[in-house]
Amino acid sequence: MAIATTARRKETPEESTVDDAEEVQAVLDALHDPDCRTVLDATSETSLSARELSEACDLPLSTTYRKVDTLTEVGLLDERTRLCPDGKHASEYVRRVESVDVDVDDEDGFVLTVSHRDPSRTATRR
Repeated sequence: MAIATTARRKETPEESTVDDAEEVQAVLDALHDPDCRTVLDATSETSLSARELSEACDLPLSTTYRKVDTLTEVGLLDERTRLCPDGKHASEYVRRVESVDVDVDDEDGFVLTVSHRDPSRTATRR
């Protein structure tokens, strides 16, 4: 996932703006973390459980849970419930964003424009 600097755009339902300094820093910290970027890449086409992410990303399960928590907290990853016929429902995770643009504003400092993905674009793994 790349970080690009572009002109500030008007917010739409598909986009949101992050201008709170702490929120901006939290998103940038998550994007700076190589393991978080690996999780985001792995969840771009299909939703995966924590165990599936652990295997796909070659991360310990405990690390995977920490990265998933971080990405969910900053709004880059969505948590869904995978319904199973046996009643053992599990959480699964899918990338929520298409891109994050960084703008430098003289008044607000750093401003992020987050482009959200269409949830129907991502398949659910069965």
